[in-house]
Amino acid sequence: MKYAIVDIETNGGVKITEISIFVFDGEKVIDEYTTLINPECNIPAFITNLTGITNTMVKEAPKFYEVAKDIFEATEDCVFVAHNVNFDYNIISKEFKELGLSYKRKKLCTVRLSRKLLPGRKSYSLGKLCLSEGIPLVDRHRARGDAEATTILFEKLLKADNGSVIASFLNPRSREATLPPLLPKKVFDNLPEKEGVYYFKNEDKEIIYVGKANNIKQRVLSHFYDKKKKEISMCMATADIDFTETGSELLALLLESSEIKKHFPKYNRAQRRTKEGIGLFYYEDRKGVLHLAWNQLKNVPNPIVKFYSAAEARTFVEKLCESHELCPKYCNLQTNVSSCFHYQIKQCKGVCREEETIENYNKRVKEAIQSLRFSTENFIIKESGRKTNEFAYALILKGSYMGFGYLEDSTKNRSTDTYLEAIQHQKDNKDVNRIITSYLKNNSTNLMALE
Repeated sequence: MKYAIVDIETNGGVKITEISIFVFDGEKVIDEYTTLINPECNIPAFITNLTGITNTMVKEAPKFYEVAKDIFEATEDCVFVAHNVNFDYNIISKEFKELGLSYKRKKLCTVRLSRKLLPGRKSYSLGKLCLSEGIPLVDRHRARGDAEATTILFEKLLKADNGSVIASFLNPRSREATLPPLLPKKVFDNLPEKEGVYYFKNEDKEIIYVGKANNIKQRVLSHFYDKKKKEISMCMATADIDFTETGSELLALLLESSEIKKHFPKYNRAQRRTKEGIGLFYYEDRKGVLHLAWNQLKNVPNPIVKFYSAAEARTFVEKLCESHELCPKYCNLQTNVSSCFHYQIKQCKGVCREEETIENYNKRVKEAIQSLRFSTENFIIKESGRKTNEFAYALILKGSYMGFGYLEDSTKNRSTDTYLEAIQHQKDNKDVNRIITSYLKNNSTNLMALE
């Protein structure tokens, strides 16, 4: 069996700037290929400081498409080996994909192999591992130096193997080549194939990502196949995965939203905002016309909807104004004017028109407001539980989300107090209202009104 031990340098995890390949037959190196590559984009200063590769150095170097054939042939009929193999492999395969070509090789990760065959080391980074094993490492963070050191490390791993470890890693069913380098296989194997929320953690046990899934194991696995820069970086940092089964997709969505706001994970972008400061309200002027407006929450006792910023509130009202044919002047969108701009261009459908009665206009305002509220003030959404003879529920009281809980099917007393006693309290906010509203559009039969 032949092995292609590979190392690449990049401009920051996107485009290749240098590649080195040592072809190893299990006993000796039989071929080598090393070249700088013009990434056709800028190399940031911090990358140059790390690798020593400058924009000037790669200016006259071949572009990837010019060396693609050499790379393909050098690794053909070989097992692709690298330290943190998924990083190098995914970037190379992405480069081939951009050329319209498919690149598939069997993979081995020297980080995962080292954890198995050289247990108990303080660190499994290439530099620290080479130091502890007495492996010479010249030109650190240059492709040839790192590839040569990885080759010596891999030879050591081959000798330490009893003949079964590497064979088991190459078994596609083991998924060893797919899992992140720091993640123990038993952690992945213990993930359930059920609905719930999962937590990616780094070596310091910090939560770096929170996600939800109908099938936790399958969703987690999909992250490992993703070739986006953010996903690769996140997976490389993942050393542990926790999970919470919820029994239903709705509760998974609600818990995910809450946990993102609670832990503020590094790799979650959506729903990270935690404090809503603006509230939408309405009032009636001296003429009897209903106005929509927004202000700081401390000045809005009973907001119709809450927002994270005034800009978000304005955008929301603009859409509401358009969909219900309201008047921009009376929706706080145009101020200090006698009539709205729509009136001036003869497109007004609000009370600026003489033939529009205040009663008809107010009716549309009330319809707009009602569209933002739940059809009933007090209700639960009943869902399947985590186990047989259990049901899950999300509780809404006085139009506000209170949290979710679980009860046995045999529970006879199903009063509001019973639901409150069993609940996991959660904060009400715009994100969970969006989740619940969207859910009820397609699952209204799961709504059960409370007294």
